Amino acid sequence: MVAAALVAVGVLAIVVGSVLVRALPALNLAFFTQGPALFGQNGGGIAPAIVGTLMLVLIAGAISVPIGVLAAIYVSEFAPRHIASQVRLWLDVLNGFPSIVIGIFVFALAIKTKIPILDIGHHQSAWAGGYALSIIMLPLVGRTTMEVLALVPNHLREASYALGISKWRTVIGIVLPSAISGIVTGTTLAVARAAGETAPLLFTCSFASQAVSWNPSQPVSSIPFTIFSYSESPSPSQHAQAWASAFILIAFVLVTSLGARALLDRSRRRLGQV
Repeated sequence: MVAAALVAVGVLAIVVGSVLVRALPALNLAFFTQGPALFGQNGGGIAPAIVGTLMLVLIAGAISVPIGVLAAIYVSEFAPRHIASQVRLWLDVLNGFPSIVIGIFVFALAIKTKIPILDIGHHQSAWAGGYALSIIMLPLVGRTTMEVLALVPNHLREASYALGISKWRTVIGIVLPSAISGIVTGTTLAVARAAGETAPLLFTCSFASQAVSWNPSQPVSSIPFTIFSYSESPSPSQHAQAWASAFILIAFVLVTSLGARALLDRSRRRLGQV
């Protein structure tokens, strides 16, 4: 068992270490503050990709977090048992969908199909990429929130009902504050997964400019797509930048996952003391 644990940790250390060694030549201040070099020049950076990834994750979070949390509250606190089990089942199914299928779905629905409510210009854009990533984030946020709400002790709800407080006020004033750390954990894990997705962006947000753009109606660059495109370039400089971009993405996922784990442990300790 100890050997198996060491092998698992060792694989992570090998991956992170090998990426870091290849990324070091490109890691400098210009890499974070400048745009890509043009016409085969050396140097440049991934500032547009960093901004684009941030914008895509913000759009996806703004869509998926409210829907996921509200759906989890309904399933955990209000829904009949047979409806709650069906919602959990279909969220698990959605969580297992290949991300490239989600990208094709959003491409066909929001770009090719002219539906007024989804009118985003019918071309690739940050909105379309955010929609695709929000579908990936939704089941993670919803299922994690359900699990955390199930950890809230029932005697807190019963004490509130005994004082004559309505059910919806009990959920808002007692249940949600007790589970807020776990909800943040689910959101953090969903963000970490969405930030590393490449396949959905190939169909929804891959035609990006070389400059920093904050316009969500236009395509934006992203770190995963930058890694994909630079890895196929014949330029050694862009190969080094692809490794550096990969290390930045790995570092983000590691820090986010560790933060989520700390928040989850804190939530469990807090609920265990209640």
